[in-house]
Amino acid sequence: MINKIIRLIIIIIVLSFFGFSFNYYISDKNINTVKNNRENLEFKIFESTSALPLLPNDTNNVIEFNSGFENSNKQNYKRSFWELFK
Repeated sequence: MINKIIRLIIIIIVLSFFGFSFNYYISDKNINTVKNNRENLEFKIFESTSALPLLPNDTNNVIEFNSGFENSNKQNYKRSFWELFK
């Protein structure tokens, strides 16, 4: 008997939670808030990006090619991968 009452209370709590959530989701206040946020999104993005500082380009002649790589890689070593299967 007690188990049935506890199960009934749990079911009532769960259903009321979903009912209140659904009621809030379809309320006019929530719908107006969502519409307002969607309309102001473009303005907020433009406002936040216009305040960003423009940094000067200081990457001219930064990359230097390392020609020493070709000289050190001329030695050909015997590969021993296939010897692992023997």
